[in-house]
Amino acid sequence: MKSRLEILEELVRQDANDSFSRYGLAMEYMKNGDTEKALHTFNDLLQRDPSYLPVYYQMAKAFEHAGRVSDAADIYRRGLFIAKQQNNLHALSELQSALDELEE
Repeated sequence: MKSRLEILEELVRQDANDSFSRYGLAMEYMKNGDTEKALHTFNDLLQRDPSYLPVYYQMAKAFEHAGRVSDAADIYRRGLFIAKQQNNLHALSELQSALDELEE
């Protein structure tokens, strides 16, 4: 039986433009403690689909986990810009709160 990670990797191979599967793969890497692979996958997702809003919060958290506070703040700010463009008030609030907490 294939692991969740193997299934997600296969889904991404089958459809490189599937943002949801790529996001799930990055989250699975984080769950497994592979922050660098997660960051690489999040970055790839941002390059392919910069409007995919959920990636910003989780990528910033991954940067925080890696001790890369400046990179985390940058990603939060980029996410805030996208959330404003999409008029997504919930995401805007979450991203702003996370950025405020980071900058305390």
